[in-house]
Amino acid sequence: MKTSLLFGIHMHQPVDNFEWVIELAITSCYEPFFEVMSRYPSFRFSVHCSGWLMERIEKLRPSLYGQIVALAKNGTIEFFSAGYYEPILSAIPSKDRVGQIQRLNTSIEKNFDQTPQGLWLTERVWESALIPDLHKAGIHYTVMDDYHFQCAGFDHETLDGYYMSEEGGVEMGLFPISQNLRYAVPFLNVESAINAIKLYNRENDSAAIIFDDAEKFGMWPGTHAWVYEKGWLERFVQEVLADELIQTRHYGEYFKSARPRGIAYLPNVSYYEMGEWSLRAEDALHLETLKNEIGLERYEAYGVKFLKGGIWKNFFVKYPESNRLHKRMLELSRTFHATEGDFQTPLYKLQTNDPLWHGVFGGLYLPNLRDNAYRYLIECENIRYGTKTAIVTDTNELDGYLKIKAVTPELIWRFDCACGGQLVELDVREKCFNYQNTLTRRKEAYHQKLFSPKEEKSIPMEEGIDTIHHVSVEVDKSLRDALIYDWYLKNSFIDHISDGSFTSENFRHCTFREYGDFANQPFELLQEEGRITFMRDGGIYLPEKINTHLEKSFSFNSDGVEFSIHIRSEADGVFTYVLEHNFHFSDYDSLCINGTLLGELQSIESVGALEIIDTVLRKKITICFDHPCAVHYFQLQTLSQSESGFDLSVQGISIAFAFEFTMALELHGVLEITNV
Repeated sequence: MKTSLLFGIHMHQPVDNFEWVIELAITSCYEPFFEVMSRYPSFRFSVHCSGWLMERIEKLRPSLYGQIVALAKNGTIEFFSAGYYEPILSAIPSKDRVGQIQRLNTSIEKNFDQTPQGLWLTERVWESALIPDLHKAGIHYTVMDDYHFQCAGFDHETLDGYYMSEEGGVEMGLFPISQNLRYAVPFLNVESAINAIKLYNRENDSAAIIFDDAEKFGMWPGTHAWVYEKGWLERFVQEVLADELIQTRHYGEYFKSARPRGIAYLPNVSYYEMGEWSLRAEDALHLETLKNEIGLERYEAYGVKFLKGGIWKNFFVKYPESNRLHKRMLELSRTFHATEGDFQTPLYKLQTNDPLWHGVFGGLYLPNLRDNAYRYLIECENIRYGTKTAIVTDTNELDGYLKIKAVTPELIWRFDCACGGQLVELDVREKCFNYQNTLTRRKEAYHQKLFSPKEEKSIPMEEGIDTIHHVSVEVDKSLRDALIYDWYLKNSFIDHISDGSFTSENFRHCTFREYGDFANQPFELLQEEGRITFMRDGGIYLPEKINTHLEKSFSFNSDGVEFSIHIRSEADGVFTYVLEHNFHFSDYDSLCINGTLLGELQSIESVGALEIIDTVLRKKITICFDHPCAVHYFQLQTLSQSESGFDLSVQGISIAFAFEFTMALELHGVLEITNV
């Protein structure tokens, strides 16, 4: 009686990721992996590779691409499908799910002479509503973690084969990926990894199921030396093939020949870590506390069935920046039928999953990934509008408040009534770049590691290496000092009412005195021909509320916007009105502000105009006022977790224009974007 080893790898890089990252993935992981596997064509395994990444491999490494083609055509590889540009399928419209899968199916059929029957479920994000669309795209089975099944009440011991499910009578096979095998391969020594496979030798047609990131085989920290230089992969393949109790099989072969273990209806869930990451920081810490109180042994025995994190779509709740991108994508998908040109390709690229969530790999926190998403969003908008001008409103972000978009031939402006009437999108259409692509500084659960670091127990090298989830974190004071949390979203045209104590330092630390209720509260919208006005009857609090009215108006032209701000208050005393802007750039080293490189800039005294030169896009942002003001600024940075520890990344430049006023203020200005 043999155990069927169903072994699969998933290959993916974010769409338009840095070329050096793709090169690193190829040289450290993909090339050596397929070089080893090419020597053992009788070792059957499955592969999923996103369509975009396979395009890059074919162009950058024709020899590697040729090896993959040869392995597929001689029957070694079974190809799995998915969305061509690796979207979370449950997060995109039904027609786009089918379209993306069919695009990858067509590519696999053309290049590898296979018609895929199985699907790699991106980030293992499952919703049963996917089943009809998967079936429509020709898919008969998919893979997800055994954790999905345990959340539905299944015991670990029963997860040694596939189950059948259905949605509205449409059937789908579901394979549970073993967590024990994910943590064993390739991290434990070869003998221990093979013993973990043999634990599934229980009865006829038992399967040991593993389908995991290819990057674990050379790209994750410490894995290249372990897997290739120390020969782990070659020994593993040799010993599996020599073992009389193990046979390597394709998922499709097993699906056709073996009976299902039964029927399964699974909840809306992803892998366990994803559930933790999607929670708000405090909730994630509370979940960790509960696990510790239960104890590891009791948690693994039964707690996993009952203690769950959030769901993947919680990222849209947790991060407004993610929700905005997602809802803009849905808006554009709805317009697809009414557009001309190749609208579908940039739309599909916009749907790639990486910029929408944040875990151990950075995701939303990486500005370049958000830049890539906005590039394709703006490409879609350019096709949609052409040279037309328009001012349109929507409630797409589902918070009950209007968003208003002004489209000119050169620029796209988008404002949010829900949160201070802020400018939340400023697109340069020619360059497909969003100067408003900033990220708010917020608390994350893993920041706790900087204050209460735990001693991680490392595995002795002769036994194996650590997984990415157990990499130790090096803590230093500079990282702790970088933890600053904002109480409002960091976009532009943000209204603060402070006093003479407002400084660059307390602005950076978000500790300045705030007397007004305008920065993060709703505004009413008045729309006129070519002009929009945001109004709020709010207050100055001393500490009791004193009635204060603020309105700001915008008139658009081809190069920018003229704006006026009016404040009327019943409060006595001298106050400081602060108008805050946060701009994002692709490169900060060459950025010039009023003729001085950003890195050499010390301070800006009383001025009436500010000029920012973006030498990369060759654009000049000019902000002028009708009377002088004090200017404060700092680089907006966020601290995020990465596979090697923590990363501090620049998300933008925060600029505050400060004006003194008593009882009332009338301010006029211009924001222009012109060519350098």
